[in-house]
Amino acid sequence: MSTEPIEGSGRLGASGPVADSDAAAREAAADLLRALASPTRVAIVLSLRERVQCVHELVGHLGLSQPLVSQHLRVLKDAGVVRGQRNGREITYELLDDHVAHIVVDALVHANETHPGPSAVSE
Repeated sequence: MSTEPIEGSGRLGASGPVADSDAAAREAAADLLRALASPTRVAIVLSLRERVQCVHELVGHLGLSQPLVSQHLRVLKDAGVVRGQRNGREITYELLDDHVAHIVVDALVHANETHPGPSAVSE
């Protein structure tokens, strides 16, 4: 286990927001991570990080079917990650909290650091 400092919490194992979180907060964090546990939902969060979009814009950007994108948006909405606002016949979606975008970007950075691309030679 690493003992690198976590921003805002001091060292691992020390008291602070992470160490002092209660069971309900840990459960909420786990629920959020489960909601993000899909490459499609990660792509949706990254798209919405750029700007508010309606479903057909996300469909075009992601190259997926409208029902599939809507299903993933429903998961994100139920988890409190996105909010939909009706404008006539369209619903536009936006991220509710920039923290979620930071989590996704940090996860991608971490994945790229720990899983080098195909040009890396393993011994």
